[in-house]
Amino acid sequence: MSQGHDKKGRPLVAVTGMGVVTSLGNGKADNWAALTQGRSGIRSITRFPTDGLRTTIAGTVDTLKVSPYSAPSLSIAMALEAANEALHEAQAGSNGKFPGPLFLATPPAELEWPQRRALYQSALDKNESGYRRLLASARASDWDEMQSLFQFSSVANHVAERLGTRGLPTSVSTACASGATAIQLGVEAIRRGETDAALCIGTDSSVQIEALIRFSLLSALSTNNAAPEQASRPFSKNRDGFVMAEGAGALVLESYEGAKRRGARILGFVRGCGEKADDYHRTRSKPDGTAIIGAIRNAIDDACLSPDDIDYVNAHGTSTPENDKMEYLSLKAVIGDRVANVPMSSNKSMIGHTLSAAGAIEAVFSLLTIRNGTLPPTINYAVPDAEIPMDVVPNVARQARVQAVLSNSFGFGGQNAALVITAP
Repeated sequence: MSQGHDKKGRPLVAVTGMGVVTSLGNGKADNWAALTQGRSGIRSITRFPTDGLRTTIAGTVDTLKVSPYSAPSLSIAMALEAANEALHEAQAGSNGKFPGPLFLATPPAELEWPQRRALYQSALDKNESGYRRLLASARASDWDEMQSLFQFSSVANHVAERLGTRGLPTSVSTACASGATAIQLGVEAIRRGETDAALCIGTDSSVQIEALIRFSLLSALSTNNAAPEQASRPFSKNRDGFVMAEGAGALVLESYEGAKRRGARILGFVRGCGEKADDYHRTRSKPDGTAIIGAIRNAIDDACLSPDDIDYVNAHGTSTPENDKMEYLSLKAVIGDRVANVPMSSNKSMIGHTLSAAGAIEAVFSLLTIRNGTLPPTINYAVPDAEIPMDVVPNVARQARVQAVLSNSFGFGGQNAALVITAP
């Protein structure tokens, strides 16, 4: 085994750049300062009217202005903001060209209510109605521009064009596991020798009225509207649902040998990727946790490590009653009795659940945890749950030497992914 390969003979995959945008701010510095101080980015929604809604709070990104506003436009803006920070740190690419492919996690694309209403109202033939009126409106409007935004590959296509990545960009949507899946695709491409570098991004601007209503109908969202900053309470006995949020995270991945050859600074390694799906329910996890357990085990095995090597868990920790308990039981099945002592915290207590972007954002936070030797806290932890006896780094950040992080991402539809990220 050479220095640049793992125990399985595969190229080591190094991280040479990272960038992030969340409700806490733009960039690693602002986000890390807020995370380690235990500040929340959850606030009342001002982007659209919330009268009559059960949930009126979210972790919105209000620092990037796009005009005219649309969900895809904000996703593109956040992805570019995070990617440019990562590329600047990695000093990767020249003349506007990145020397590798783009793997981008994004939610399914669809026209939101404002765009549908605009289409319907702009029909030339007022005698038409229903679907025919929508078609007439589409023909009469700037359909090419709308089509360039409201299709599944649109975000990746726009980002790839701006950053000059190689080949056709890959869009992936595996629910809340998407960001981790995008990173996994980049890792596997480098391991197969298809490329020396990959740009992996997760971006999500799903804080829209239609999505908010859908999640509310599932009784998945917190309704603690009176105290937004206290609404996300992962692993607490009084947790009552997750808080929707938006943001983007980006990693520049390179083969270790390629990074060393060009003198790049190694920020860490993505050592292991694990995934496992189940077909139990459209939203709920399989009660025995086999898929989540399998994803965690696969990631640790893929990293050529043992469960005892994990120093810290960046938990999925959504703040829903079922998911938090399932994550604890699954970790216990893998880690054993150490589960009570291995620190694990959820940054969703501060930024909310960024859905398709979560895995990528939390990979950035995992690397910052390693680099700074600081464990971000799980805030709003005032009422411990006796059924989840874990060290959740309650309320206050903690200093610790961290060599290996397990970062979990579990999605609706039984889509589960886990990453093992280690120190350089």
